Amino acid sequence: MATELTKNFTPSDVEARWYQHWMDQQYFNSTPDEREPYTIVIPPPNVTGVLHMGHLLNNSIQDILARRARMMGKNVCWVPGTDHASIATEAKVVGMLREKGIAKSSMSRAQFLEHAWAWKEEYGGIILQQLRKMGCSLDWNRVNFTMDEDYYKSVINVFVDLYEKGLIYRGKRMINWDPKAKTALSDEEVIFKETQSKFYHLRYAIEGTDDAVVIATVRPETILGDTAICVHPEDERYAHLKGKFAIVPLIGRKIPIIFDEYVDKEFGTGALKVTPAHDMNDYQLGQKHNLEVIDIMNDDGTFSEAAQLYIGMDRFDVRKQIVKDLQEKGFLLEIKDYTNQVGYSERSDAVVEPRLSLQWWVKMAPLAEKALQVVMNDQIAFIPAKFKNLYRHWMENIKDWCISRQLWWGHRIPAWYDENGNYVVAATEQEARDKFSIKFPESASSPILQDEDCLDTWFSSWLWPFEVFDGLSNPGNPEVKYYYPTNTLVTAPEIIFFWVARMIMAGLEYQKEIPFRQVYFTGIVRDKQGRKMSKSLGNSPDLLKMIDDFGADAVRFGILISSPAGNDLLFDESTVEQGRNFNNKVWNALKLVKMWEGRQEDAPNADNTFAIEWFGNRLREVRTELEQLFEQFRLSEALKTVYSLIWDDFCSWYLEWIKPGFEQPIDKGAYEATLRYFEELMQLLHPFMPFVTEEIFHQLKERTAGEDLTVKQLKSPENADQAVLQSGALLKEVITTIRDARNKQQLKPKETIRITIESATPVQYESVQSILARQVNAEAISFADAAIAGAVTIVCGKDKFYMESNKEVDKVAQKAQLEKDLAYYKGFLDTVEKKLSNERFVQNAKPEVVEVERKKKRDAEEKIKAIVEGLNVL
Repeated sequence: MATELTKNFTPSDVEARWYQHWMDQQYFNSTPDEREPYTIVIPPPNVTGVLHMGHLLNNSIQDILARRARMMGKNVCWVPGTDHASIATEAKVVGMLREKGIAKSSMSRAQFLEHAWAWKEEYGGIILQQLRKMGCSLDWNRVNFTMDEDYYKSVINVFVDLYEKGLIYRGKRMINWDPKAKTALSDEEVIFKETQSKFYHLRYAIEGTDDAVVIATVRPETILGDTAICVHPEDERYAHLKGKFAIVPLIGRKIPIIFDEYVDKEFGTGALKVTPAHDMNDYQLGQKHNLEVIDIMNDDGTFSEAAQLYIGMDRFDVRKQIVKDLQEKGFLLEIKDYTNQVGYSERSDAVVEPRLSLQWWVKMAPLAEKALQVVMNDQIAFIPAKFKNLYRHWMENIKDWCISRQLWWGHRIPAWYDENGNYVVAATEQEARDKFSIKFPESASSPILQDEDCLDTWFSSWLWPFEVFDGLSNPGNPEVKYYYPTNTLVTAPEIIFFWVARMIMAGLEYQKEIPFRQVYFTGIVRDKQGRKMSKSLGNSPDLLKMIDDFGADAVRFGILISSPAGNDLLFDESTVEQGRNFNNKVWNALKLVKMWEGRQEDAPNADNTFAIEWFGNRLREVRTELEQLFEQFRLSEALKTVYSLIWDDFCSWYLEWIKPGFEQPIDKGAYEATLRYFEELMQLLHPFMPFVTEEIFHQLKERTAGEDLTVKQLKSPENADQAVLQSGALLKEVITTIRDARNKQQLKPKETIRITIESATPVQYESVQSILARQVNAEAISFADAAIAGAVTIVCGKDKFYMESNKEVDKVAQKAQLEKDLAYYKGFLDTVEKKLSNERFVQNAKPEVVEVERKKKRDAEEKIKAIVEGLNVL
C-alpha cells in the first residue's frame, strides 16, 4: 500500500477507504466462540436524531473501549440500533403531513402508521450512517430497532406479565400533561427551568360579609378551577373564617375555607387557593378534604366549557386576559416579580400542565429494591462513583411510573375493552376474547376494542441489553447466554432514572442477572462560556462539517482530550485543530522514517544503543500506565499519555537521537527498532484515532492480507528498567538546560561548544555522552572535579556543567541568571517546607504523596547548593 506521501495527512483520502476495508474484512462482526466476550449495547439514538456533540462524546468513548478490547483478543460485540422515540417521531410525522395539507385527525390510525413507517425508512437510519463516518466499529449485522417485530412482541409480553403479577395497574391519578404533544409524561420527562414570573395577589370575598381573603398565585388563569381556600390551622389571621365560604372572582362560585398544616404560614399571604385538577399538591389536598375536581382545560391547553369563561382560548392568552379582567373588576390588588421553577416537557419543550387523568402505571417499589442493592454493593460499578448517591436517593423515593402515552406511534397497550367498559389485558385479540369468555362471559360475543394509547418509549428501551440478543423472544438462546450481562454501558447522567435504573430492574426481573457490569457516565458538552451546547443557543458546531474539515480522528481527539470522566467538559474547536496538528506531526514522523528506507547499513552504531533501550522502556512504562488508566476509565488521561509519548518522547527526542546525518546511512538495528516502535505507538493510539493509525501502519511496510492494525493484538505489560528511564530523563533535562544556556549566550546553532561535567557520579553520563554531544553541538565532553575558569556555569540536578565557546562569557549576565535561579528555588523550597510542616497534611495525605514532597525538598536543596557553589566560583 506504500504510496508517495502527501505533505500533510489528508483524512478525506483514507477514512472512507479504511472503514470500507474493515467492513469487508468483517472485523466488527461477532459470533459466540471460545474467546472472552466484551459486549456494549449502544444507547439507541432516536430515529429522529442526527449526530450532535453528545453523540460524538458518547460514541467515541464506546469505540475506544471496543477497539481496545478487540486488540486485547476479546470477542467484541458492540450492538447498534435506534429507538422509535414515540413523541418526537410522531411530532415529525404530524409536521410532515401538515406541510402536505393533511391533518392527523383526518386519517385512521392505520393510515397514519403507514406514513410513520415510511418516514422511519427514509430518515430513521441517518444517524447510523453518521456513526460510520465517525469510525465507530459497530457490528452492523446486529442493528436493532425497538419496534422490530420480535422486539415489539417482547415489549407486549412484558406488559402482560407485569399486569398479571399485579405490578401494572390502570388508575386515575395526577399526571404531567404535554399540551403540545397531547400526551401524558412521566415525572422524569419533566425538566424544571428557572423562570421569571409574576406573583398576582387576588382578593376573594367571604360570603355574607364585607371581609375578604387575599391569595397569591403565579397562575391566575387557574382560579376558574378553584374548589377551596386553604389556611394553616394555627394561623390566627384566619381563625374567624372557620366554616365560612369564599367567592371565586369573576365566576362567583362558592368554595369552602379549609384548614391544613400543609400551608406555609410565612409564604405569600398564608392563604392558598386549591385547584385539585391542575396542581399535584392541590390534588392531594383535595383528596384529603373531599373537594370537587374541576378540569378547566382541553387536551391542547385551551379552556374547556368547565372553565365557564374564555372557552377555546389558549391558556397563556387566558392569563393575559384574566389579569386585565381581574384588575378592571377590582380583584387584582398587586403584582410582584417572582422567580420560580416551571416544568417543561423534555420532549416538546412545552410548559407541562398537571392534570387528573386515567392512565396505566407500573408499581416501581417492588422492582426498585433489588436494583438498588446491586449498585450500592458494587455489583454494578458506577464511574464516577459519586452518582451512586443520586441513584440511591431516587430509588429510595421512587414513585409509580406512568407508562401510557396518548400517541399512535409506538407499542400499543395490550388492553381490550367491551362496550360496557370492562377490560382484559392480553397479547393478542384472540387471547383477549378467550379471557373475556372466562372473566366476562356476558361480553364473549360482543365487539371488543384495543386501547388507543401507546407505551412510554422507555418501557421498550429498558429491555435493550438482553432483547437485542432475543433474550425474551428466544429465551435460553446461546447468544444471550454468551453476551449477557454486557460489560460497559456508556451514557449520560441525565438518563440515570429514565433508562439506567429501569434497565437494571428489567434485567433482574427477566434475566435474573444485572444487565451490565459498569456504567460510565459522560459529562455534558459545554461551550467556552460554560453553556450547554444546543441548537437554540446556536453554540453547537456543525459536527459533520467539522469531520469534513478536520477529519474524524481530529474531531475525536478534540472531544476526548478535554473530557474528564463524569464531569462536564468545555469544548473549544481549538482542540480539534490540536488533533489535526497531531495527525500531521505523526505523519511527518512517518515521512522522516520513510526517508531512511533503503539507507540501512549492517554496522551497528553504538551511539544508538542507549536511545533504542530507553524508548523501549518508555513503551513498557506507558503500556503499564494505560492498563491502569483504562481500568479506572480515565480515557482523557490515557489519550494525553499516548499523545505525550508520541509527540515528545518519540518525535522530539528518540527520532532526533537516532537520526543520521544528511544523506548518511542509518544502522539496520536502529531502523528496524524504529519501525517496531512506530507500529506499537500506532497500536496504542489506534482506539482513539483509528484512521490515521491504520494508514501509517500500512505505510511503514508492506503487509500481508488480513494484517491490519485494527485486529493486531496488543502486547502484555512488561516491567520497565527504571535505571534506564532515569538516565533518559536526566539526558533530556541536561540537553534542555544546555540548549537554554546556549540561547542565553546567543550562540548560533552551528557554533560548537565544549562541555566539562562536574559530577559525583560521572559514570551515569558514559552511555549518553555521544548523544549529548550531538544534541547540544559539543565538539568535546570531558569531566573535572572543579570549576573551569571563564566557562559558563550550568546547574542541572546535583551536577554542574561548564560550557566554553569561542565567544566571550558575559559574567555579569551569568551571575544575574544564577541569582534569579537561586531566588526561584529558595521560594520553591519554602513552599514545600511549609507543606511538610503542616501536621494535617503529613498525617492525612497518602504516604506516597508525602514522599513526593520530601523528594522535592531534597532536590531543591541540592539545586540551591550547586547554584551557590557556581556563584562562589564567579
